[in-house]
Amino acid sequence: SSFTDPAVSMDLLRAVLQPSINEEIRGVFNKYMKFFQKAAINVRDNVGEEVDPEQLIQETCRSCLEQAKLLFSDGKKVVPRLPHEQVVPKRARQMDEELNRRGSPVPKKRKGRPPGQSLSNDRGVSGMAAWKLKVSEPVRRDGPKWDPSRLTETTTFVLGSRANKALGMGGTRGRLYIKHPHLFKYAADPQDKHWLTEQQHMRATGGKMAYLLIEEDIRDLAASDDYRDSIDLRLEELKPFVPPAWMTEKMQKHMETLRRGGDAPPPEAPTPE
Repeated sequence: SSFTDPAVSMDLLRAVLQPSINEEIRGVFNKYMKFFQKAAINVRDNVGEEVDPEQLIQETCRSCLEQAKLLFSDGKKVVPRLPHEQVVPKRARQMDEELNRRGSPVPKKRKGRPPGQSLSNDRGVSGMAAWKLKVSEPVRRDGPKWDPSRLTETTTFVLGSRANKALGMGGTRGRLYIKHPHLFKYAADPQDKHWLTEQQHMRATGGKMAYLLIEEDIRDLAASDDYRDSIDLRLEELKPFVPPAWMTEKMQKHMETLRRGGDAPPPEAPTPE
């Protein structure tokens, strides 16, 4: 191919504009994120503590992007629709029309809700409010804690599930990540999980994701005003370990990518912590 190739020329333009496009897309998702979060927490409350709300939110966002491709479909390649999307119920169509008229992500009044009752009174949202998550504000990834050089061959890490238990959150992994989005976390890939399983740091059964966090960051949280006086603090649950040098090197690169504003690739195959 050459620069006279129309496809190459357009892709060069796309590459230049892509950072701005990504930022605007992120802004759109931030606008609706509170609804995804509420739904994910409700699912976790209804299904059980093994549900990872953050994973559900990420999958939903990816699904939104896939469906958005239909806006630019050439009529030949169509994104498969999920079974529940095949037939749009009448009430769903009415709600869409209502949203379009109001120009708002949710109607001001909802059937069955007592007048004056705030959306924040719904089940699960009160907990989200207590976490003080500000989805409209970008997560700051600067300062010494986001310096890849702090990760050395002697740096100790802990599993996300153990960090949640240590801070008194039980086995609810997603709660820690949503409450403290500034924390560095690394999603273990299949090679990492194989080593973690061999070293008996995690079980080989199940299908959940495995996140690694820096032990020092979790202990700093435990010493903060939010946790140090908590009767549920269980630092003995951390079970820290030192990963091999090749894994630490991957985490350094991952931290550098996030610090520069990039996104991490999704895990290849979810497994349990």
